[in-house]
Amino acid sequence: MARRRDLLLRALRLQCPACGGGPVFVSWVRMCPSCPSCGMQYDREPEGGYWVGAYTINLFVTEAVFGLSLLAILLLTWPAPPWDQMIWGGVLLNILVPILFFPFSKTLFVALDLIIRPPEPRDFEKPIERAPTATRRR
Repeated sequence: MARRRDLLLRALRLQCPACGGGPVFVSWVRMCPSCPSCGMQYDREPEGGYWVGAYTINLFVTEAVFGLSLLAILLLTWPAPPWDQMIWGGVLLNILVPILFFPFSKTLFVALDLIIRPPEPRDFEKPIERAPTATRRR
């Protein structure tokens, strides 16, 4: 059980779920193809479509945040809820939450995949990626 918890906590810290190394993101939306520390490949399905799970997690979290926010506002302001503010707030939430949660959904999906399918030797076959470094413009 502790192993599962460690995988999920590393993912929430945006570290490699397998080893805790990092950084695993080059930018907010671009993940390294493999861990700079252990070399584990993050895209574990050569056929493609691996990241659909991360997008699904992102969608579920966005819907949960929206639904809970809507319910909380309705309960706190009943019997006269501010409908116009709720509509615009909902639109804003549904734009911002997926953007802010995107990297977390990717690392969480890798962690969940590792819980279901432990890493195999073929997941480490490609060369280890170097840690991303800041580039300077001249």
